[in-house]
Amino acid sequence: MYKQIELKYSFNALEPSIDELTMITHYTKHHATYTANFNAALEKTPEFTGKSIEEIFTNLSEVSDEALKAALTNNGGGYYNHNLYFSILSPDGGGKPDGELAKQIEKDFGDYETLKEKLSASAAARFGSGWAWLSANKNGYLTVTSSPNQDNPLMESRGKWTPILGIDVWEHAYYLKYKNLRIDYVKAFFDILDWKEVAKNYAAATAK
Repeated sequence: MYKQIELKYSFNALEPSIDELTMITHYTKHHATYTANFNAALEKTPEFTGKSIEEIFTNLSEVSDEALKAALTNNGGGYYNHNLYFSILSPDGGGKPDGELAKQIEKDFGDYETLKEKLSASAAARFGSGWAWLSANKNGYLTVTSSPNQDNPLMESRGKWTPILGIDVWEHAYYLKYKNLRIDYVKAFFDILDWKEVAKNYAAATAK
């Protein structure tokens, strides 16, 4: 059974960037529902028993039942994407990346500010609900993309790209505080982004 990530901070710890009510609603309602529904869908797919979530995502095409495939995609994506999202937030976040991740950012984007601009633009331009991503492949290269709904680069690339940073731009992630001003939420997101956790994700993605 898959479980929600345990938060390393309190629901009000990310204020003023993300308010307490949004965090409570996001984590205890939305994320909890995705997790429960994902586990329920997996009970109907014994072929995925014992498989990692990465293996499940890269083999969704094997599910012949379209409704069940949709349930796995939407709820599995919601589970995985939110685990990543909540894990890279911190009241001690902000600043810039360093180490190997910073070096690769310079190679692929020129500098950190350009990466930040690309991520922000990707998040702002995503029509409707979805995500903006920074992903890495096993060779260490980085790319910025966006996905609709609860899709993610693992699904879309069949495992070739692993997301190491995700910005949730579903309205439930920001609307209580920012209303329709998504870009203000995206700006505030970088104030609580924990680059140390993103660097850990990068190391893990390139070690595969």
